[in-house]
Amino acid sequence: MSTAQVERVELDQLTCWRIRVAGSELLVAQQGAQILGYRQGEQPPLIWLSPDAAYRAGQSVRGGVPICWPWFGDLRRNPQAVQAHYQLEQVPAHGLVRALDWELLGIDEEDDAVTLRFAYDTRNQPLEGWPRDVGLTFFVRLAQDLGMSLETHNRGDTPLTLSQALHTYFAVSDVRQVGVEGLQACRYIDTLQDWQELRQQHAPVFAAETDRIYLDTPARLSIVDPGWGRRIHLDARGSRSAVLWNPWIDKARRLSQFPDDAWQNMLCIETANVLEDVVQLKTDERHRLDLRLSSETLEH
Repeated sequence: MSTAQVERVELDQLTCWRIRVAGSELLVAQQGAQILGYRQGEQPPLIWLSPDAAYRAGQSVRGGVPICWPWFGDLRRNPQAVQAHYQLEQVPAHGLVRALDWELLGIDEEDDAVTLRFAYDTRNQPLEGWPRDVGLTFFVRLAQDLGMSLETHNRGDTPLTLSQALHTYFAVSDVRQVGVEGLQACRYIDTLQDWQELRQQHAPVFAAETDRIYLDTPARLSIVDPGWGRRIHLDARGSRSAVLWNPWIDKARRLSQFPDDAWQNMLCIETANVLEDVVQLKTDERHRLDLRLSSETLEH
């Protein structure tokens, strides 16, 4: 007998689903198939949602897990093969599907788990300026942990190259006190230092604005948060790159849906396929990007 609770809720202009399973709670919007919130039991939230979040049609919500696809960030900073698919001069950041409604294929309940299945089909909803035949599916599974999978199916008759990211905003007690494990010795591009390639020596800590693209990343990264006494694990498959981002003080003041001091309590680790880690699909080929989030109590 499933103990899950599934509730449809309307937040301003957006249709969302609130799922409760085994003490955990998840909030997902149909627009962008965007996860908005996730918490386990009595813990502070694992996923950060801006206190100033706006739930408006056609506008990505600040926080949660926006899906960046079929490119990440500034298209002009992507490999030429990714840029070549897009035909318009006006280029939105982070791709084309963050602020579009996806189709809810179903909500499946099993013992102590609920899976939501979303789809975006470019045959039914062509993407302006991006004339490709692609089926996109996003699975979200709430159980003892949170799993998400983004699958791209190239149904066109020519190869497809894309970049993408699960742009996850994590909630932290104080970003100045947290560290990230798993990135030691990785190469990274520091976008704030003229896109120089550098190498990470020690576990990253945060003392200024941070915007780095890490390459050759391991399957597991972890956020160590002494203030909340926990370690958040990110277990990824189908990805060898990740983006580390915090806007710090000055940029936070310029961001929409973002309180001036909110930089202190969030950290983005974006599980990605970017730069040399782009996805290349032949006709009828599929790629799946998987991310599983879990947490454990820090030992004293």
